[in-house]
Amino acid sequence: MQIEARGLCKSFAAHDVVKDVSFSAEPGAVIGFLGPNGAGKSTTMRLLTGCLAADRGTASIGGYDIDRNPLEARACLGYLPEAANGFTSLTILEFLIFAAEARGFHGKPCRDAISRVVDMIGLGPALGQTLGQLSKGWRQRAWLGQALIHDPPVLILDEPTDGLDPLQKTHLRKLLAELSSRKTILMSTHILEEAEELCDHLILLAEGRVVADTRKADVVDASGRLAPAFLRLTQPGAAHAVP
Repeated sequence: MQIEARGLCKSFAAHDVVKDVSFSAEPGAVIGFLGPNGAGKSTTMRLLTGCLAADRGTASIGGYDIDRNPLEARACLGYLPEAANGFTSLTILEFLIFAAEARGFHGKPCRDAISRVVDMIGLGPALGQTLGQLSKGWRQRAWLGQALIHDPPVLILDEPTDGLDPLQKTHLRKLLAELSSRKTILMSTHILEEAEELCDHLILLAEGRVVADTRKADVVDASGRLAPAFLRLTQPGAAHAVP
């Protein structure tokens, strides 16, 4: 399995945010990680990536336990956090150089990795601007660049189209569709149409628990819409019905 969570739990100030979350993702899967605000999606993603330590449970990326083998796990992983910020004094080019060198790329391999990502995401026009000068959409694209810089087999993307204009969203959706042929992608989104278009599998969270882990084809209605199932499965109290 490229992504595996087993019994993940996390609490903050005695408030249970992630409650016994378990699921797995096979190579080549594009999984929509869905749920209402406060369902625990971003926290679960932070647990999977090792940015946050779980109270209980385990997570592995590419077959490597994120706690016991963090370097190996992170080498397999590209992560776009929610509302990514920071490094505001760096230009996009400087930021990508930093990201590439942090991944062990130097010299020509570093230049080649940056060139590939710049062309893939269309970052060329803004390479000389600092992240602090950029619009939210351009900043989001720069952070996606760092997630892709080492061409990892697993991508964990938290609201990847947040802040993008319609043209940028269309470009990114096309890119993700292309990447899905050779990567495992776990992406959260509050745009159900995005999940309808891109994902072949869905994991729905409500109140910190997995309430559905299913093929998209098994929950969409006759028109291919997710909204009816999403509302039914994530309504208040739905999580308590899950064994």
